[in-house]
Amino acid sequence: MTDIYRIACAAGFSGDRTDVAKPLVDELLKHGGSKCLIFESLAERTLALAQLERRQNSELGYEPLLSEMLEPVLVDCIKGCIPIIGNFGAANPESAARLITSIAKQKGLPDIRIAIVRGDDISALELRKKIENVLTPEDQKIFAHSELISANVYIGAKEIADALLAGAQVVVTGRVSDPSLAVGPLMAHFKKDWNDWNFLGAATMAGHLLECGAQVTGGYFADPGIKEVPGLAAIGFPIVEFDANGDITVTKPPGTGGLVSRMTVTEQLLYELHDPAQYLTPDVVADISQAKIVDLGGDRVMVNGVKGHPRPATLKANLCINGGWLAEAEISYAGFNALERAQLAAQIIKERLSDLNLRIDFIGSSSVFASDTGEGPQFKSTLSFEDIRLRIATAHQDRIQAQKVCKEVTALYTCGPAGGGGVRTSLKPRLNTISCLIPRELMNTSFEIFEG
Repeated sequence: MTDIYRIACAAGFSGDRTDVAKPLVDELLKHGGSKCLIFESLAERTLALAQLERRQNSELGYEPLLSEMLEPVLVDCIKGCIPIIGNFGAANPESAARLITSIAKQKGLPDIRIAIVRGDDISALELRKKIENVLTPEDQKIFAHSELISANVYIGAKEIADALLAGAQVVVTGRVSDPSLAVGPLMAHFKKDWNDWNFLGAATMAGHLLECGAQVTGGYFADPGIKEVPGLAAIGFPIVEFDANGDITVTKPPGTGGLVSRMTVTEQLLYELHDPAQYLTPDVVADISQAKIVDLGGDRVMVNGVKGHPRPATLKANLCINGGWLAEAEISYAGFNALERAQLAAQIIKERLSDLNLRIDFIGSSSVFASDTGEGPQFKSTLSFEDIRLRIATAHQDRIQAQKVCKEVTALYTCGPAGGGGVRTSLKPRLNTISCLIPRELMNTSFEIFEG
């Protein structure tokens, strides 16, 4: 009988739905054999936000929806021998582990074995000079004169696998490569050599298919009238069935909405791949140039033929530096001459804040495709708009200077032009990111069992 390992993914980003894990776990429990549940909730943006949050409160900085994610399924997973692996530790894996311990106690579970993966944080002072040496000359100048908030490197699956082999029931990580959340349990289960490049390549692409959650089950695929997807309000999240040969089958829980087809899987397989023959990850360079995608019907699609090549000598790192303040303010104009009044309002702000670098958007008139100054293809005399929302934004190191945007847009209420309303303003700290490649030998990664 073929040894099948099942992996379900219950989150594709921070802020994803929190009611999707239960149907996944219920489906996993119907099958014998080994399985796990993963949560992929960390991106460059969310890690930066987590670092800012931890600066404000040392107990925070992990996935804010962690309780909502785990409470519905923690008991079933522990009793059903379904390990949970998640990068929901973000900037503070220890606090995430403490919260999981608290949830377990509230649920009446005995002490559970939680592992924390370490090594992605490279912000220690002794590493700063080594980091500087790998930056471009331009980035070196920026880095040398900036306050370093955080520095994290994308690490691989080895520590996840080791933690599972050591009996971990929950593995909490920070910044690991997204596909590594799946590679770790697959390597632990099949006990393959860490130089088995073809197996690692296939495991990585299994993780890649899972990592964005409902994207592979029709969510991001849906386009009404062109690519129809049923039941999006109750879309099912993905499950991958993986065997020792590296064959991947993508499916979802029966009775849930969404769609798993050759087209949905193809779109996700190609998502964010700069080169299909060389997808660089910490674990392997994956190669899908010869992959075959076969629709088996019934929301089941098989992928095989994935290859792998030796892992890169370097690892990607993101350095977050103090970016000052981001100010945003919006106001709406509706009815006759809406666009023209919004344009006049923008001109007023530009004149009054001529010393600031402003981003101007006319939301509702192709603002996504416009230039930063609000000049773009939307300004054609033949076009008319029933309503326009004007957005003005600036970034500045000085909070007082940034806040001027909020004050000036608010003043448009009565200072004109006519009919402005619905002002909303926001002022928040900002991080800038420098990306670089770190020599692998500089890294010191490990895992430890959390002692609550």
